[in-house]
Amino acid sequence: MSDRAFDFLHVNDREEKPRTNGITEIRGPYYDPMGPRELRDILETMGAYVDIYKFSGGSFALMPEDAVRELIEVCHDHDVLVSTGGFIEHVLIRDYEQVDRYVEEAADIGFDIVEVSSGFLAIDVDDMVALTELVQDHGLKAKPEINVQFGAGGASSVEELESETTIDPTSAIEEGRRHLEAGAYKIMVESEGITEQVRDWRTDVAFKIADGLGVENCVFEAADPEVFEWYIKQFGPKVNLFVDNSQIVELECMRSGLWGKKSSWGRIASYERDGE
Repeated sequence: MSDRAFDFLHVNDREEKPRTNGITEIRGPYYDPMGPRELRDILETMGAYVDIYKFSGGSFALMPEDAVRELIEVCHDHDVLVSTGGFIEHVLIRDYEQVDRYVEEAADIGFDIVEVSSGFLAIDVDDMVALTELVQDHGLKAKPEINVQFGAGGASSVEELESETTIDPTSAIEEGRRHLEAGAYKIMVESEGITEQVRDWRTDVAFKIADGLGVENCVFEAADPEVFEWYIKQFGPKVNLFVDNSQIVELECMRSGLWGKKSSWGRIASYERDGE
């Protein structure tokens, strides 16, 4: 960001948009209804650090079409991609014959990314990969979501999730690999079952997924500051993360090395060789 205030102060190197690493995805309407005026405020101040704006819970299906189009237009004005979020599983269950139309409508309204998620579905991997291919056939980026906990992605309690069996990370990694081979843009890694709605974080799973798919191919959901701090400490400031829109400033302060917590303050750095 060349015109930032106090530009004589050091910040860590940051790729210009469109970025391939250090992607920050923020949540749009869900916990916060968020209209275009609020979104403009966020992007006019922090838009240089936001790469993807994600509608959640099918919130776009409750809103006037003009409002959805305006939110998308505001994002595009700031070089921010717009994602449907995980909703295609709802369409598969409730409106099976409308899946093609759902993707077509997403393209028509201006979405850039369709998330392909199956946290609530018992479905074959071949069918999920076919959805990734369908999305791409419509000129959109497919961002499949993998998870290690059946029922992940909703508002289930720890007890409810514990009543379901966990998924072998190897299976989730293989699914992610299939999607990448089919041309998927990135793989969303659901936090529930790893760092959210669990009694103890399963950090070993995060490492296995990063190793199995390549950390650069993953976008890790980080629902709390303690979580995105952990990911930055383990994988560096260029790790791709999905956070709530209220956390974008704190996250970027950590990525940039401007600020941090007790165990990360002054320790987050980047290095770029001259001429590269």
